[in-house]
Order: sequence, then C-alpha cells, then structure tokens
Amino acid sequence: MAKKEHVSETPATQLLKAHRVAYTEHPYEYLEHGGAQHSARLLGWDAYAVVKTLVMQDQDAKPLVVLMHANRKVSTKNLARQIGAKSVERCRPEVANRHSGYLVGGTSPFGTRRDMPVFIEQTILALPRILINGGRRGYLVGIEPQVCVQLLGARPVQCALAE
Repeated sequence: MAKKEHVSETPATQLLKAHRVAYTEHPYEYLEHGGAQHSARLLGWDAYAVVKTLVMQDQDAKPLVVLMHANRKVSTKNLARQIGAKSVERCRPEVANRHSGYLVGGTSPFGTRRDMPVFIEQTILALPRILINGGRRGYLVGIEPQVCVQLLGARPVQCALAE
C-alpha cells in the first residue's frame, strides 16, 4: 500500500486547523496550465466536485475570489450583475499572486494575504464533499463545501457556464 504523502503546512491548512476543520490531503503531480481538470483526472475525482479558486477584480480593480467547478467557466456578466458591479474580469497572474499571497495554480481561498469577498457557485454547496486548493501547487484538500460559507463568508451566486 502506498505511503500517504504528508504536505507541509500552508496558510490555508493552518487556518483550517485553527478552526478545527476536518480535511483530507490530496497531493498530485502539478502540471503547468493543467488546471483543476488535470488534478481531478489524476486524483480520480469528478471535475464537478473539484473546485478552482479564481482571483478576479471589478471595474475599480477591487479583488474578489470566485469558487467554481473545475469543469465550468464563470459568466462574468452574470457575476457582475449579482454582486452589483459594472464588470468583472480575471486578474493577471502577478496581480492575483499579490492579492492572495499564493502562486496561480496553488491559490487557496483560505489564508489569503488580503481579505477579499468570496463568491461560491451555488451548485457547489449541494455537493457532499469537494476538493479545493490547499495553498500549494499540486495539493488539494477535501472538505465539506459549507466550510467555505462558515469560514470565508462565501456568498452563493449563479454564474456557471459549461466549459
């Protein structure tokens, strides 16, 4: 039987531990530009239950975080309308890194450098368990999706588009 690989702590896992959140560790071989669908394939999970963390910004360059199914895209028009913004777009990688304190590809919504509003695709909350980035490239954690609402104050939105 393969030995369970332990990944050193990240700001995300420190936050989860501090709040006594039970989570499972899911390390995988990171692939540049592989995205959350790549990790889902390697880990044998349905991409719908793997959640990507996207750092975006509104028309005033105010950052926000969107949690979305790995196999869905964000409708920025629908998102902007629901959060009362004129427009929303993805941040450039270096800007996202600065806001979150994580490298793109290893961005967790937990333990970010800056406090940012978090929005979660509503359908994620119906899942029994999700995999989400644990704060390092090649490292996901398994949690109950309600943790995102309880710890991050994530607001449900409907902005998923088929990939």
